[in-house]
Amino acid sequence: MVKVKPFAAIRPPKKYVVEVASRPYDVLNSVEAKAEAGEKSLLHIIKPEIDFDPIADEHAPEVYTKAVANFALWQQKGWLVQDSKENYYLYAQTMDGRTQYGFVICANVEDYLNGTIKKHELTRKDKEEDRMKHVRAQNANLEPVFFAFKDNEVLDGIIKATIEKPAEYDFVAEDGFGHHFWVIDDEMTIATISDTFAGIPAFYIADGHHRTAAAALVGAEKKAANPNHCGNEEYNWFMAVAFPESQLKIIDYNRVVKDLNGLSTAEFLAALEKSFKVEKAGSVIYRPAALHNFSMYLEGCWYSLTAKEGTFNDSDPIGVLDVTLLSNLVLDAILGIKDLRTSKRIDFVGGIRGLGELKRRVDSGEMAVAFALFPVSMKQLTDIADAGSIMPPKTTWFEPKLRSGLAIHKLDK
Repeated sequence: MVKVKPFAAIRPPKKYVVEVASRPYDVLNSVEAKAEAGEKSLLHIIKPEIDFDPIADEHAPEVYTKAVANFALWQQKGWLVQDSKENYYLYAQTMDGRTQYGFVICANVEDYLNGTIKKHELTRKDKEEDRMKHVRAQNANLEPVFFAFKDNEVLDGIIKATIEKPAEYDFVAEDGFGHHFWVIDDEMTIATISDTFAGIPAFYIADGHHRTAAAALVGAEKKAANPNHCGNEEYNWFMAVAFPESQLKIIDYNRVVKDLNGLSTAEFLAALEKSFKVEKAGSVIYRPAALHNFSMYLEGCWYSLTAKEGTFNDSDPIGVLDVTLLSNLVLDAILGIKDLRTSKRIDFVGGIRGLGELKRRVDSGEMAVAFALFPVSMKQLTDIADAGSIMPPKTTWFEPKLRSGLAIHKLDK
C-alpha cells in the first residue's frame, strides 16, 4: 500500500503565478527556454544555463550554482513563498474540453525502492545523475512527477467537493491548456486523504521516470549519510501529482525513419505484405483505426497496415503492444534498426504534433517513411507495470504536461 503525506509547498503568490509557472525542463531545449522565459519564469531555476551569454553547457558546475542562486533570489523577491502549514493540493488540467484532476502529494522514497511505485520504462544512469545533481544542489523537488492510481470513490468525492470552491490559481497558458489549483488545508480532509491512499495498492509512474528515480535516490543517499536517521525526515518524501487512472488519456507516439535500408519502394512494400495487409489510403491523412492497425506515409501516399493473425500475442502484455509489433516486424526485420535507443536513423514524434508533422518530415526529404500507431491504453500500461515488465522505448505520450512552478517541495523543514 502506498504512503503519502501533505507538505508546505513553496509556490508563487496568486498575482505572480502566470509569470512564474513554466513548461517542464525536458520539453524545451535551451534556446527555446531562453526565448520563452520572462523575468520571473521558473525556467531560470530549472534551466539556468539560459542566464549565460552565450548559453552555457547545462551540465557545467556553474549552471548548478546559478540554479541555487536563482531559487534563493526568487524567494527573496517574494515570487516564491512557502505555505505556513502542511497541506495537500488539487491540480487540474484542461485540454480539448477534457479536465483531469490530480492530488499534489508527497510520495515515499521506500515505496519507489521496494516497487510499490511501479515503473514501465527503463531509465538511463546519466539522466538519473543529472536530475540528482539538481535535487542535491537545491535540496528540493522543483518539479513534480506524474503518477496514476486505481480509481477510488472517497478520493473522487474529495475532488468533487474541492472543485466547488474557488481555485487558488486558474489560468490558461500560452499553449492553450487550462491550469487550476486548489489548496486543501482542512485537517479532517487532509487526514482522510492520507488514510485513503494508505489503502491503495500502488502508484504507476505515468511520466517522469528519471525525475522519480532521481528524487528517490537522493532521499536514499540522505538516509545513508544520516547516522541519526529516524524515518520522519522530509527527505524520505518527494513531490508527485497523482491522478485517478480513468481520467488519464495516452496519446500516440509515432516514428519516422531516414531510409528504407537499401530497399526500393516496391521491395519495401513487398516485405511488409509478409506480416501486414497493406492498403493504399490516398493523399488524405489516415489515422490508425484500432489496435494492430498502423498508418504509414511513404512517397506522398498514406497506407493502412493491418497486422496479420499470428504476428501478435494478445495474451502477452508486451507482445500485444503495437510498438512491439512495429519494432520487431518492420523496424528490425525489414529496416535493420536494432536498438531504438541508439540508432540515428529513427526519430520519435509525439502525437500532440499531429500526423501532419509526419507528412511534413517525409515530404521535406528529411525522412523516407513515417509510421503512426494506435495509442496505448492505461490498462495496457498498468498491466505491464503489474507484471514487472518494461515497455519498449518511446511508447507513451501524456498530454498536457504538468506545469512546473505551481508547487515546490523542500527536503528539509
